[in-house]
Amino acid sequence: MAESAVSAVLGSAGNLAVQETIFLCGVTLQVGLLKDELMRIQAYLKDADNKWRLGNARVAILVTQIRAAAYEAQNVIEEADYMEKRNRIKKGFIGAISRYARLPTDLITLHKIGADIQRVRRKLSEIFVSAENLKIDLDNTGVVDYEFPQDNGLMNQNSEDDVVMVGFEDEHKEIVDKLVSGDNMLTAVSIVAMGGAGKTTLARKVYTSSTVRKHFEAIAWVTVSQKFKGIDLLNNIMKQIIGTTDESSDIDVTQEYEVGKKIHDFLLHKRYFVVLDDVWETDTWEQISRMVNVFPDATTGSRILLTTRKKDVANHIQMQTHVHVLKHLDDEKSWELFSSRALPSYKRSSICDVKEVEELGRKLAKKCNGLPLALAVLGAYLSKNLNSEAWSDMLLDWSSTKNGQMMRAIIARSYKDLPSHYFRSCFLYFAAFCEDSEIDVSDLIEIWIAESLIPHMLKHTPEQTARKYVTELAQRSLVQVVSRSRAHGWIETIRIHDILRDWCVEEARQDGFLNAIDNTTRVGASSSDTMISYRYSFQNITGQILQATPNAQTLVGFRLSSVSLPKLRFLRVIHIENSDLKDFCAIDGFIHLRYLRLRACRHVALPTSIGKLLNLENLDLRNTYLKEAVPMSLWHISTLRHVYLSNVFPPPSNVQQKELMTLWLDLGSIGTKYFGNGMVNFVGQMTQLTTLFLCMSLVPAEMINIFVNMPRLVDIYLTRFSVLGKLPESHHFPQSLRRLHLSADVINQDPMPILEKLPSLVVLILRGYEGRTMSCSAQGFPRLQELKLRSFSMEEWRMELGTMPKLSHLELWWCQKISELPEGLLHLSSLSVLKLYDASLISEDDNTLKELRRKACGTLLMENSYGDYACCLVYEQLTCLGIIS
Repeated sequence: MAESAVSAVLGSAGNLAVQETIFLCGVTLQVGLLKDELMRIQAYLKDADNKWRLGNARVAILVTQIRAAAYEAQNVIEEADYMEKRNRIKKGFIGAISRYARLPTDLITLHKIGADIQRVRRKLSEIFVSAENLKIDLDNTGVVDYEFPQDNGLMNQNSEDDVVMVGFEDEHKEIVDKLVSGDNMLTAVSIVAMGGAGKTTLARKVYTSSTVRKHFEAIAWVTVSQKFKGIDLLNNIMKQIIGTTDESSDIDVTQEYEVGKKIHDFLLHKRYFVVLDDVWETDTWEQISRMVNVFPDATTGSRILLTTRKKDVANHIQMQTHVHVLKHLDDEKSWELFSSRALPSYKRSSICDVKEVEELGRKLAKKCNGLPLALAVLGAYLSKNLNSEAWSDMLLDWSSTKNGQMMRAIIARSYKDLPSHYFRSCFLYFAAFCEDSEIDVSDLIEIWIAESLIPHMLKHTPEQTARKYVTELAQRSLVQVVSRSRAHGWIETIRIHDILRDWCVEEARQDGFLNAIDNTTRVGASSSDTMISYRYSFQNITGQILQATPNAQTLVGFRLSSVSLPKLRFLRVIHIENSDLKDFCAIDGFIHLRYLRLRACRHVALPTSIGKLLNLENLDLRNTYLKEAVPMSLWHISTLRHVYLSNVFPPPSNVQQKELMTLWLDLGSIGTKYFGNGMVNFVGQMTQLTTLFLCMSLVPAEMINIFVNMPRLVDIYLTRFSVLGKLPESHHFPQSLRRLHLSADVINQDPMPILEKLPSLVVLILRGYEGRTMSCSAQGFPRLQELKLRSFSMEEWRMELGTMPKLSHLELWWCQKISELPEGLLHLSSLSVLKLYDASLISEDDNTLKELRRKACGTLLMENSYGDYACCLVYEQLTCLGIIS
């Protein structure tokens, strides 16, 4: 991974070289020379990495030296860049002197930077000599601008809505039948199989089955994993079935009892279905119910579905249990799954020797011993190498695979086949995340970019390139798609199988790329004697100062309790979630910091000097309650691009943040009385915004008129206004807008005639219209796929033929005056989901509703609920906080 380090440094040097200044001319010249030498050494790295992987100890030492020198160079380059930025923003007399002359402190700093550059260059000279002595070949191929071929066929197979069920059709039917039939006693079904056999895939298909969804009144899915806390599982279940969580800073047994009691009482008279995925220990059931019987047996026909690798775990659950041992796929089913990945029908025509490839493929599929994960990963890998020579080589190499190492060998081969070292680094980064966690792709992309793992490409922005990386990883079956964004069409959340993650953890540690430390391994050195890690991921650590090497650049943490962060002055990335921190405010000296995410953390205070972090690009404090207000100096950081803040006072209205791309503010009860129309002025000058999320008790009405100068805006979320009069004309909205959420107490005029003209709108969520009629004209909403209307007082909905041709998802919430659904819904061929909540005047005998049922023949998911208003308010609150969509 030394190649990634050098590439990151070259990126930093390139950014500095553009910023030419007089006072740095000497240092800039040295930086240029340093950059030239790094480019030269990059040409040696490919051969060096190959020799190191073959076990050459001397080359391993050399690779370590190259990476250490590269990171040292990056630190020096960024110090020079920081000095320039700092002097450029100084004001008054001192600022003028700093820009055109040299203060004594600056001269000392410049001298130190120059000396550091000379030291690094001497190290590089020694490395050149060593490389020549080791006969490492010079590679002049340069950087390949890898084009990602779109493979929509494979992508459809990775969708969570279309889980591949090859070989499991009978099991799926059998398990669904056991869940929805039988007596009314609380019973369990346990799916037992080894890792990679398809337990979770089968369980997920059962969970999403329309038969199951219609049969049960409340459902929840929780992943248990090897390391879990009972209160975390209970909170997860409560959020799914009730819509609330107890996120107190210190959960004791009494609070755990209260959460369990809430779940018990809510489920007591309901037919419920709960999935406990990936259970490892026999005492899991006792830990979940240690304070109170969470899952009541009220003879309502409720069911528990459990997946585990251990049969004794399945038999230990304290209720009537059916144990379903999942068999490996037979040869024919193995070939069916393998060929669906390796040889899909749309690719066969491009293969010259398809019969020979098929013969080799059947032999390779048989080698996978009926394990779906092995078949999927191997098939996806070979789909990128569609020729008999590559397949034959794979078959010949199989004989050298040691017993029990088949899956590891397949993963290693697929990993090495990734198109670039950038790509391989991005894949190894999954070692930083918790086992079985669902990973938000947008969050992942932001951290990849902050780590300089995404190359600059001529035809794509870094964000676009990173999304193509995620797509490619899904096509290769190295990650699993959990959900897609309806508004954008891209992959929204993913997970990585624990077998693949375990491989990433070990490979990342051996490479010195990242050291993952949890409460079982505790704090320890890298498993490699020669590789020093520059990235650390800490999980489930309690009561200590986290330990890392002084030159560490990345610190990731999940579920940390009463821990202190080390003072690591070269940190570029801090990513911590669900943790209790001590003394966090001591980060003002972290001048290299680009990315700071503290999500759902406690005991956090930002230093007043945070404005000195002149390289900070990403700040994410969602669901983190600060001990003190956000310092105003934050808003003077010109490099900020993405800001996410919860429960904070708004920024000062006179601040200029024109380059911000994402602004996410949950101001809670803070409304216009604290800030007035200053928020309108503050947001209105952000011409580069792509995402605006603003949740406050009273959004100024003028906010609806600020979008005319925001051509890049694609996501708008504003809640909530008091009264919205006539919306601005459609040409005053960004024509690129894909998702719009507007919530108001009162919307006076029908918003549809204006919004239907937005050409790119895919998702529309509105609340508060009080007119009598709502009209959607022909040719309106040409791309709309999802429509949610809440608290609409309309009595009549008029739909002309041709409107909303792509609508697939429709929800009406608290629309209590409309008495019949419009006949226009019958012409929407794509409509697949219709949900009615508290639309009490629409009866089951509604003509449109009956005709929709008849035409759909069971393919249309319908829900007509008259649930209590309090539960609906909880849903609205969770939507406001971004917890659900």
